[in-house]
Amino acid sequence: MTPYHKRVTAFTKRMAEDMQLRNLSPRTIDAYTYHVDRFALRFGKHPEELGPEQIREFQLWMINELESSWSQFNQAVCALRFFYTVTAKRDWVVQQIPYGQRPKKLPVVLSGDEVARIIACITNIKHRTVLLTLYSAGLRIAEGLQLKVSDIDSQRMMLKVNQGKGAKDRYVPISPRLLIALRAYWKECRPSDYLFPGKTDDTPLNKAVVQKACSLATAQAKINKHVTPHTMRHSYATGLLEAGVDLMAISKLLGHSSFLTTMVYLHCRRQHFENSPSPIDWLPVRQCPKWIDPTFRSDAPQKGEPHP
Repeated sequence: MTPYHKRVTAFTKRMAEDMQLRNLSPRTIDAYTYHVDRFALRFGKHPEELGPEQIREFQLWMINELESSWSQFNQAVCALRFFYTVTAKRDWVVQQIPYGQRPKKLPVVLSGDEVARIIACITNIKHRTVLLTLYSAGLRIAEGLQLKVSDIDSQRMMLKVNQGKGAKDRYVPISPRLLIALRAYWKECRPSDYLFPGKTDDTPLNKAVVQKACSLATAQAKINKHVTPHTMRHSYATGLLEAGVDLMAISKLLGHSSFLTTMVYLHCRRQHFENSPSPIDWLPVRQCPKWIDPTFRSDAPQKGEPHP
């Protein structure tokens, strides 16, 4: 197996083979070899001739000149750590390659009304059904586009997700409304292999097409939020949480490897603050400073004073 980008060298080929032996995904192989190759090109040397000082300079270059996102920065760190640990087997401490602290941002979440407005603005039935499936089943866009017709089990009302993130299969329930939409889509488009095929039946739809359709529909619906196909997954999870579904069940439905990943949606749900009491309501009133008897009238004569 070789990297998928155009430039292939002896060290990227060897690195790709090392990752293949560990059953890493093709996307991971492509990303890691790309970063190591870019690191080598930056200094014009074989990466085995470089060390911690060059890595430090490369990281500062990514931050200051490329203005890379922290996700891309940390992906490069993982790539370099893998290369020097597994492929090159350097004896210097790989932990010297630091990770960047990624900002913790809450995901964008849509209400049911906003989702309906976006879906209604999409005229292409294939694009509309893709987004409806992502929202109804909480799928990642890659998982949704890899679905095949045979993955729909209408008897058990289940949808099989093949080799999702982390090379894991899982089942998610199909709602009756989604099944009706999928049947209407199948009658019109008649897919034979992939549920949402691209130019040919044996290739899936390109995700850039879905992203463009989602962005255009969001603008037409006049929703002032940064909405992507992945927003449908966030909205699905938050909606389940607000409906009272157990957090552990949501984690399984989303295919999260860690329960902690799912906990971010606790911060996205609507907090019913209007029903929350205030601690002051629990204090004995007479012990509060400057307590005033609610029956006290300032215009009433005080004890010892004559009546008018």
